[in-house]
Amino acid sequence: MQSLKVGFIGTGVMGASIVRHLLKNHEVHIYTRTKSKADPLVDAGAIWHESVGSLAGECAVVFTMVGYPQDVEEVYLGETGIFNRAGEGTICADLTTSTPALAKRLYKEGKERGIAMLDAPVSGGDLGAKNGTLSIMVGGEESSFETLKPLFELFGTNIVFHGSSGSGQHAKMSNQIVIGSTMTGVCEAIVYAIKAGLDPEKVLASISQGAAGSWSLSHLAPRILNGDYEPGFYIHHFIKDLRIALQEANTLGIDLPGLKLALQSYEETANAGFELKGTQALYKHYEKQL
Repeated sequence: MQSLKVGFIGTGVMGASIVRHLLKNHEVHIYTRTKSKADPLVDAGAIWHESVGSLAGECAVVFTMVGYPQDVEEVYLGETGIFNRAGEGTICADLTTSTPALAKRLYKEGKERGIAMLDAPVSGGDLGAKNGTLSIMVGGEESSFETLKPLFELFGTNIVFHGSSGSGQHAKMSNQIVIGSTMTGVCEAIVYAIKAGLDPEKVLASISQGAAGSWSLSHLAPRILNGDYEPGFYIHHFIKDLRIALQEANTLGIDLPGLKLALQSYEETANAGFELKGTQALYKHYEKQL
């Protein structure tokens, strides 16, 4: 794929690593709310912009990775947002975990302006972003997906096109539902092992390679045992995701008690002061029993 002018809005925990992968092959333009946080990327060769609109007007492809659906809406539909500044033929991909309804709205409004829009939320946390091994779940027009696939392959290894706009977000909701219940199980298992007088590291060695094995057990349980609660993915963002999943489940008319329990546990953990820690800090909710 020939070198492109690629825009990236939102260079947080995961976004910064993705930008570094894109820089290997392309000219990357960046914008984030706090410029100082992007200085290392500028030093690495990224081109800084003072506004979303300025960036959008320069780039053939624009990626966004921001916090909440309202942030996505502002970035795309605001007065100086992407849709008001990007040229016809621009392809945009939103990597944020957001609502399927907003993804469909952005697809429709983008199409009216001659701008292609993909919803492409990712999974894999800080490690997946650093290693370029993210899972990417994509919705939108398949032709736009095929055009951007070489870019996705620079920072992802499991890249799946799910169908029309909103499909990527629905797939991500399935992902978050699994993570919510899995992290609950991981934390309960560690507390149980310690309470039973076992060495939790030995227990982890036993169960992580068996039928209980999972990404969370292999990657996040060791952080728990090391007392490392720094974010690969923030709890307050995960709560946002679980709330979206529960809202969508209600719309679909299905009852998901595991999702409800995970959301309640994470909300209580956040209220205890851990909202800016990683999802593995759910353990603090259970540690009180020891």
